Amino acid sequence: MLTSRAARSRCGPAGASARRRRVIALVALTGALLAQGPAAQALDALVRTPVPAAEKSYRSARDALRAGVREYNAGDKEGAARALEYAAGQGHALALWKLGRMYAEGDGVPHDDLKAFEFFSRIADASTDDGGDAQNAAVTGSAFTALGSYFLDGIKGTYVRPNPERAYDMFNYAASYYGDPNAQYNLARLYLDGNGVEADPRQAARWFNLAAEKGHHPAQALLGDMLVNGAGGLPQQRVKGLVWLSLARDGVQSRKDEWIVALYDKNWAAASPDDRNEAQTQLQTVGSIKRKN
Repeated sequence: MLTSRAARSRCGPAGASARRRRVIALVALTGALLAQGPAAQALDALVRTPVPAAEKSYRSARDALRAGVREYNAGDKEGAARALEYAAGQGHALALWKLGRMYAEGDGVPHDDLKAFEFFSRIADASTDDGGDAQNAAVTGSAFTALGSYFLDGIKGTYVRPNPERAYDMFNYAASYYGDPNAQYNLARLYLDGNGVEADPRQAARWFNLAAEKGHHPAQALLGDMLVNGAGGLPQQRVKGLVWLSLARDGVQSRKDEWIVALYDKNWAAASPDDRNEAQTQLQTVGSIKRKN
């Protein structure tokens, strides 16, 4: 059962704990429904993936994971996939996550978003309240974020249909309990666009800020644009916005981020000389702090 918008808006530890229990219960319930057979798969989209048995046996899941990482780094991605499948069959979260990433990107295996979705779903299905160690927490947060992205757009030709409200649940869980910056960014986008949740520019700015402070460049760019222009009724903070836009611009590494450059150029050109000078001064301070750290 999806959480209601009224329930999402509640604040404080009690409300947050209730939301967390609902997401965990949702994952567990869906796994039970899907175990009933193919007809039940239409009811939801989280499913346990039957992992193919690896040809080679290993002493343990950890041993298989080490072998998979070693073979992947050596360029033997087919061998890596076989080793990771063994570890994944033992429920090893990091192996499940790495296989999900490989299928999502077509990295050494055929591109298959549904398989990726199902590997990530197994991680979500096994998640617990305590979150585990730092590495497993990061993997679990990333898995919920990936599921949110699949729910947002759906997977064409499969039972995974676009479901913005379910995407909200996944992003909110990963952002709130695991601090995943990609989830925080995606959650902010939902609030900004009013997609799957009521539009709320202040909440969007809040989540963009959390991701931006972790070095998430798209979040820095959109937060900067909001602050420069006072978007959605936010108070204008032109200098602070220009600083965020500059940090985002400095982090651009590929053509897919060209929109960040365009956003920076537009806002920088429209800024007053005083605002640009003050932003440059603050950027020098930020650079000095980074070098010390």
